[in-house]
Amino acid sequence: MDPEFGVGTAPRKREAWRTTLLLAYQSLGVVYGDLSISPLYVYKSTFAEDITHSEGNEEIYGALSFVFWTLTLIPLLKYVTIVLRAHDNGEGGTFALYSLICRHANVCLLPNRQLADQDLSTYSLQRPHDAAGTCAPSPVKAWLENHTKLHTALLVMVMIGTCMVIGDGVLTPAISVFSAVSGLELSLSKDQHEYAVIPITCAILVFLFALQHYGTHRVGFLFAPIILAWLLCMSTIGLYNIIRWNPQIYTALNPSYMIRFLRKTKKSGWMSLGGILLCMTGSEAMFADLGHFSYSSIQLAFTSLVYPSLILGYMGQAAYLSQHHNLDASYQIGFYIAVPESVRWPVLVLAILASVVGSQAIISGTFSIINQSQSLSCFPRVKVVHTSDKVHGQIYIPEVNWILMILCVAVTVGFRNTKHMGNASGLAVITVMLVTTCLMSLVIMLCWDRSPWLALAFFLFFGSIEALYFSASLIKFLEGAWLPIFLALILLAIMFVWHYTTIRKYEYDMHNKVTLEWLLALGDKLGMVRVPGIGLVYTDLTSGVPANFSRFVTNLPAFHRVLVFVCVKSVTVPHVLPAERYLVGRVGPPGHRSYRCIVRYGYRDVHQDVDSFETELVESLATFIKLDALFRCSDAGGEQRDSSYYERENALTVIGSNPLRRHMSLGYDDSHSHDDGASSDSDSVDGIELAASAPAPAAVKKQVRFAVPPPRSPGVDESVLEELHELCEAREAGTAFILGHSHVKTKPGSSLLKRLAVGVGYNFLRRNCRGPDVALRVPPASLLEVGMVYVL
Repeated sequence: MDPEFGVGTAPRKREAWRTTLLLAYQSLGVVYGDLSISPLYVYKSTFAEDITHSEGNEEIYGALSFVFWTLTLIPLLKYVTIVLRAHDNGEGGTFALYSLICRHANVCLLPNRQLADQDLSTYSLQRPHDAAGTCAPSPVKAWLENHTKLHTALLVMVMIGTCMVIGDGVLTPAISVFSAVSGLELSLSKDQHEYAVIPITCAILVFLFALQHYGTHRVGFLFAPIILAWLLCMSTIGLYNIIRWNPQIYTALNPSYMIRFLRKTKKSGWMSLGGILLCMTGSEAMFADLGHFSYSSIQLAFTSLVYPSLILGYMGQAAYLSQHHNLDASYQIGFYIAVPESVRWPVLVLAILASVVGSQAIISGTFSIINQSQSLSCFPRVKVVHTSDKVHGQIYIPEVNWILMILCVAVTVGFRNTKHMGNASGLAVITVMLVTTCLMSLVIMLCWDRSPWLALAFFLFFGSIEALYFSASLIKFLEGAWLPIFLALILLAIMFVWHYTTIRKYEYDMHNKVTLEWLLALGDKLGMVRVPGIGLVYTDLTSGVPANFSRFVTNLPAFHRVLVFVCVKSVTVPHVLPAERYLVGRVGPPGHRSYRCIVRYGYRDVHQDVDSFETELVESLATFIKLDALFRCSDAGGEQRDSSYYERENALTVIGSNPLRRHMSLGYDDSHSHDDGASSDSDSVDGIELAASAPAPAAVKKQVRFAVPPPRSPGVDESVLEELHELCEAREAGTAFILGHSHVKTKPGSSLLKRLAVGVGYNFLRRNCRGPDVALRVPPASLLEVGMVYVL
């Protein structure tokens, strides 16, 4: 895998050092906001109640040693050195690892997969091939593929990691902003503190979530300077405390202090590890946000600035605390106690700004992972708003945003202290890391083709460290750790029910699809008419005629002159290049004017708006018509094809966006393809004009985006001309979007669990989430819905 992968989807073999420095600087505000503000609450959570700060300093030295080696082994060694190399075409995160595994082993549970998907340029396999061109056999791969239950277990593991990321989106803003505002406790009395910190924290959180729909592109340029200033401020204060209070604090980095710590504190020390693990909060963001930057830039930013600043910050706090033991219990050994009083207020303001930036990063990450889950049929449909046309991946989900806000405020008001928030956040963080370790072990074996012993060593080494922290967090179930488990169970139930029912609906559609002969016979039936326009029949099927269309023509004996069966599907790659997005083929002979169009998106792709999609779809059909004519002319002997030919998957043709089409040579003379009313400077691609070829119509007709060559043009077949003219007239007449409106019920005799999950749970989610028309951005005026009852 090439670690040098920049912004977007095109890999760069080498980056100029200036570009790397710029990306490293920009990554501070996006990637490292959460990790950078962890010193605000790590020691405070560690010394909350489990252990006390004694005169011998064994506790603070041991805590510092744990923090140092945890930051060194997990963020630095595991993520920066190893995990970041396991990117999926430059993208990182839980779904990136799952996508890699699915491409290298047949364990994917997604419907409507095709062999043609493997021809995508981003569908790259990293396993070495033998001389015959086949992948080397792997016993682990065979074992995984032969046990269907393992496929489900793998998907459930990914869902658990996703649920915990979403839970972290609730907890991190609450604990970050609350810890930053808690600096007021040193300047206010106890009564004033109780009545000031909570309202101020809630006000900041409400303000933060209320601004989400504007996007971050307007203020994003401020994020990196804020985190840079915070890191420099924290490291400077830490260095000052080391020099003034305890220059020998570096001796605490000796791992022996961890053993002394556990020997003295015993069970209490083990339980306090739930607070120490918070120093890793935000490490997963380095991997999840890889697609916005590059491996070298993230590595450079962490090793040269973030890691040293964090170590100096923690060492400075420990140096101060090692010389101060008679602290007021209400302060709970916080970050601000080690800040010199002369700069405490500026540091407080900077900490609040940094906590807002860190919270923004996890909120944006939550939106992103929900959008990925929705793309892979693992989450109910929600409205996704793209807040920036220039910055890739900046999205906003209204429903999720307001739910997160309510939960964040509820956590702040309900817990009211760092201890319970830290216990809850710690369990969510360490669970995601455990999931990443498990998936990464599979990637090492299946994708990198390394020895299973190496994968086992990776799993045991990092898994044992994370399991230690996980057990310390889980033991505090009643002290806040119950919250992420509760949220994860609810989200997991929603995701699993939605995914299970979606798969069963697809199987029902496959079983009940209509034969091609039935479709071809419709034209001979008495009373069946073809009306002007284009009919787009949306379906999940990649072959055959969907049952909702047969129901449509049964109740309304008419369908459009140009009929297109559209399948919008996601594939297990992060991005599909526009030049490879469309697969177009015929359904029946050319005279039937029926086509199939499969539109492929990656799990991180931005779905097009309906106008650009409709335009590109018609352009793709026009291109396909010309290509198909060439193919038919090139057949030996020109034999007549039967209808079954047009249902073969390999009969589908990749029709890309304009860059690909500019490289096609269709052999048509388009010198006469410009109508008199066409603009002289418009782009023309193989006889298909991309600008308007007709004068602007009166309000009803839609603009035609391609031009038909005039009659008797050199080298143009009359049947092709006729078909293009009909497509042009149908486009002007308008487009109708035909979607199925489904209701699901269970078969008689189904189990109680299935009746509750499918009959009650799924139908409740379907009624209360966005419909397919909103997800596909279909205009209401052009929508036709066909009722369908699924009996599962």
